[in-house]
Amino acid sequence: MIDKRLMRLPGMRAVMMMLAGLTLVQAFVILGQGHFLALGIVHSWQLKTLAGLWPLIGWFAAAYALRQGLTWLKNRLAGHFAAKTAGQLQEDLMAHLFALGPRAVADAGTGNVVTMALDGIPETQNYIELILIKILNMMIIPIVLLVYIWVQHPVAGIALLLMFPVIILFMIILGYAARDKSETQYAGFQQMSNHFIDSLRGLKTLQLMGISRQYADNVYQVSESYRKQTMGVLKIAMLSSFAMDFFATLSIAVIAVFMGVDLLAGKLALYPAMVALILAPEYFMPIREFGSDYHATLNGKNALTAILAVLAAPLPTQTDALTALPAWTSTSTISAQDLSFQYSGKRAGVTRATFRFQGFEKVAIIGASGAGKSTLLNLLGGFLQPGNADSDQVNGEDATAMPFAINGQPLPHLAQENWQAHLSYIPQDPYIFAASIAANIRFYRPDADDEAVQQAADAAGILTWIQTLPTGFATRIGEGGRGISGGQAQRIALARTLLDTDRSIWLFDEPTAHLDIETEAALKDTMVPLFAGHLVIFATHRLHWLNQMDWVLVMQAGQVVAQGRPADLAQTSDAYHQLVHEMRGDFDALAEK
Repeated sequence: MIDKRLMRLPGMRAVMMMLAGLTLVQAFVILGQGHFLALGIVHSWQLKTLAGLWPLIGWFAAAYALRQGLTWLKNRLAGHFAAKTAGQLQEDLMAHLFALGPRAVADAGTGNVVTMALDGIPETQNYIELILIKILNMMIIPIVLLVYIWVQHPVAGIALLLMFPVIILFMIILGYAARDKSETQYAGFQQMSNHFIDSLRGLKTLQLMGISRQYADNVYQVSESYRKQTMGVLKIAMLSSFAMDFFATLSIAVIAVFMGVDLLAGKLALYPAMVALILAPEYFMPIREFGSDYHATLNGKNALTAILAVLAAPLPTQTDALTALPAWTSTSTISAQDLSFQYSGKRAGVTRATFRFQGFEKVAIIGASGAGKSTLLNLLGGFLQPGNADSDQVNGEDATAMPFAINGQPLPHLAQENWQAHLSYIPQDPYIFAASIAANIRFYRPDADDEAVQQAADAAGILTWIQTLPTGFATRIGEGGRGISGGQAQRIALARTLLDTDRSIWLFDEPTAHLDIETEAALKDTMVPLFAGHLVIFATHRLHWLNQMDWVLVMQAGQVVAQGRPADLAQTSDAYHQLVHEMRGDFDALAEK
């Protein structure tokens, strides 16, 4: 139930000490409340004057009010700490994901990451808030009450002491079952989130292919599976609540029977019997509340575990190893020697790749699907680090390896601040924020003026379209806004890149893969003239782009099997010819462009 990593959260120990002190005071207040109530009942039973009863009622009311005040204060303290901690966890999560790069999001699943960052944080906050109070209540209040009841009536104390471990045992057994069910449910929730996001992102493609209704069945099956998992959790929750209530009620009934017999036999005074009977439900109340909230906090515990797992993912070290790169010039160079990266499992990565780029070359990385193009591009962007994906070390077993070099300076990886400051990365599906067109274009330069934004949009070929919109650059796009086509999204991403003139290294990961021939041709006409004065590294499987490239890397199963100028490869490379033969098809119409 309790994740031990909770104690490592900043401020956790101090908050727990304050809550423990308040809980100890509250335990004695509850004891006083039962004491004065029992005295009042005894006073009435003995037919004493009403004047003597009012002070007891007053002390009982004061104890009750103080108890409620302490409860409010504890909830306020725990709630403030939980909200602050959850907010910090969200900031740390987003910063960590940003540092890990887009590969981490792709591996975890976009829907999973969105769920974790949005729904998971409130669940975590609820978990931290409840667990602090309920655990301390269960650890402190029953002990104080048990000692007092034992002094007043040893038999009742023994009965309560024996029954407490029984309830704990049943709670542990049912808790393990609930935990397993909840983990399965949370995994189902993650799967459903990924399916939902993927369905939304690919809806246009599904409609184009005429299988959107068919794919709806898949979404239904995933959601139905999640519904069944949720019902399984609810069954366990209801069973555990019934078990705890049953044993707590049974214990109180046993105590009442023993005390009733002793009272009838004259062996027990009325006050010890009444105070034991009044405090017995209070003795079981913390564990009953803990059991009731246990299931409510399981999702929060699972969310916290997922968040901490992401935060535990190792970040690249030596990110300042590249001492300086004020600008990328015609004489600048980047090279790789025996560059390797291996994914876990059988998925191909990159194996012993060697190459060298200089100045403002246009480089194409070509290969069949799964050949390692995107992996190599992610390595060049610093989003992956050489070595093994499961290793905590940057370069696998040899953390001192230097597979990269920029301007002759050896580097262990390209997650370098001075390198990435010059990069622009345009993926297959550029992310469009739920904001205005102008705000989306200002992604790299939030402080850019309107004239610069307009010039970037003009260069990217979308100014005329924007001017036709009723609100122009203020038009809201993305979620909840105006829908845009894939070509328009790519042009907005291109305008982002053009707006920041310091970014002279462009990485394209098959940016036209999902576009039709006409849209791709129009976008190509816009992009190619803009390549001048930039190092362009273009991963693609569209052959018509090769005529605009200075250098080509041919990849097969993670290896660079050939490289050179397109004309030279066409004459000398069998691997290049084989790939061209396999990939030639729908886009021959663009081969001469």
